[in-house]
Amino acid sequence: MKFILRRLGFYLLALFVAVTLDFVLPRLLPGDPAAAILAPMGSRMTDVQIQALRQALGLNEAPLIQQYFTFLTHIFQGDLGISYSQFPAPVVQVIGTGLKWTVLLGGSSLIISVVLGHLIGILGAWRRRSLFDIVMPPLFNFIGAFPAFFLSLGVLFIFGLRLHWFPISHAASDTIPPAFSPEYIGSVLKHLVMPLTVSVLVNLQIWIQQMRNVMISVLAEDYITMAEAKGLSQMRIMLGYAARNAILPSVTGFGIFLGSILSGQVLIEQVFSYPGLGFLMVSAVGARDYPLMGGLFLGITVGVLLVNFLVDIIYTWIDPRVRSS
Repeated sequence: MKFILRRLGFYLLALFVAVTLDFVLPRLLPGDPAAAILAPMGSRMTDVQIQALRQALGLNEAPLIQQYFTFLTHIFQGDLGISYSQFPAPVVQVIGTGLKWTVLLGGSSLIISVVLGHLIGILGAWRRRSLFDIVMPPLFNFIGAFPAFFLSLGVLFIFGLRLHWFPISHAASDTIPPAFSPEYIGSVLKHLVMPLTVSVLVNLQIWIQQMRNVMISVLAEDYITMAEAKGLSQMRIMLGYAARNAILPSVTGFGIFLGSILSGQVLIEQVFSYPGLGFLMVSAVGARDYPLMGGLFLGITVGVLLVNFLVDIIYTWIDPRVRSS
């Protein structure tokens, strides 16, 4: 219990620091977002209307410390402000439109990467120095060494622009109305293939390398030798004894991996114009949309911290050594 409380205190401190950075960093960017927003309509607005709009957007000239406490109050109320670039839409609403696509892309990538990575890592360690072990792990390590941006451009050029196998942008066809229909689902899946492929290729080698290395270490343990001496089947030893214990370190890396997926998808979503949180983040930075930038940063940070805290709780449950320490 003390371990959980210590971890909770650490994550609350990390959340406080993240919220403070969320407030400070956007305000260090050069330029005045109010000028960019009001420029197209400034000549048609009176001074009173301009000041009222600045007040509604939270762009008044109040001291920073006052703005900070107002910022904290609004966060606790679930109010992340109004998006400058998509005025007058609330930030929560804008984030909600991109969240579903990021969850679809990131969740699919996570599941496929974890399953394939563990299978390849297990088989590579079990058949060490075989043709499979010599070819597969190094191949995916080589592919994963390329930046996500470079792989995205390559996949887009070959399978989208040259072969025309898949759509090159967006998350679904504009001609199909959003509905739970075979046509719309098929369009979503077809648009998902290329960004999902890149995301899996970028992250797969992490799970392969980790699982293979831990599996090799586990196979050298005495209880594996004892299981072989008992005459247990090779499949049972591989899955029930070796792989079962080798998976434990993967639990701790899950939270870190989630953060890497979210950060890596920024580039992938930008290349494929996939309307997820990463695409929104780049658009918000370009438009100096402070509330949207802050909401995205805060949402991603809270998600990663929450997942890591849950991982800590799960790990204390599955590994008695953590509880005893």
